[in-house]
Amino acid sequence: MSGPTGGAPGPGAPIRLLLADDQALVRGALAALLSLEPDLTVVAEVGRGDEVVPEARRTAPDVALLDVEMPGLDGIAAAAALRAALPACRVLVVTTFGRPGYLRRAMEAGANGFVVKDTPARQLAEAVRRVHAGLRVVDPTLAAETLATGASPLTERETGVLRAARGGGTVADVARELHLSEGTVRNHFSAAIGKTGARNRAEAVSIAEQNGWLLGE
Repeated sequence: MSGPTGGAPGPGAPIRLLLADDQALVRGALAALLSLEPDLTVVAEVGRGDEVVPEARRTAPDVALLDVEMPGLDGIAAAAALRAALPACRVLVVTTFGRPGYLRRAMEAGANGFVVKDTPARQLAEAVRRVHAGLRVVDPTLAAETLATGASPLTERETGVLRAARGGGTVADVARELHLSEGTVRNHFSAAIGKTGARNRAEAVSIAEQNGWLLGE
């Protein structure tokens, strides 16, 4: 069994896993599939990002499998918090949203791997083993897309106005939410539209969302 800060299990001991996903059915399915592997054991399951570190402290997993979009704290922020709190615990991001921006930010947050949820069970189990062994595992298609896409061209404020506009609010709505003047909001929208190559605000939101540039609150 690993010690209180995670790390390599003893000889013959299974790799201890923590699963974090806000969809109970998906989380349960992952737990069932991974538990079929003789060298893997699921020691914790949580449905919120802000539950990851407390549960990891309690159960001392060797590898944490984190979804990206979760309540409380997104998976990338949770990965950073977990790496700071329990640096010996490896992090594998397993998500439905294979977006280039997510991969880049996950790696910057200290994740050791990034795969999508439709990865076959055997490949996912092997990804866990490789991450636990100290290797980096990244979906090759997504890695290529990330290199092609590059980092987000948006400033923090431009990202904020697009994020606030995801629900379809008006310029006035966004201005009230962000405590900005309507003129300032329009300027940020215009800059974001130009940088994303979009035709309008809604398309700029869509492009930024698909590239994973709007993650966060």
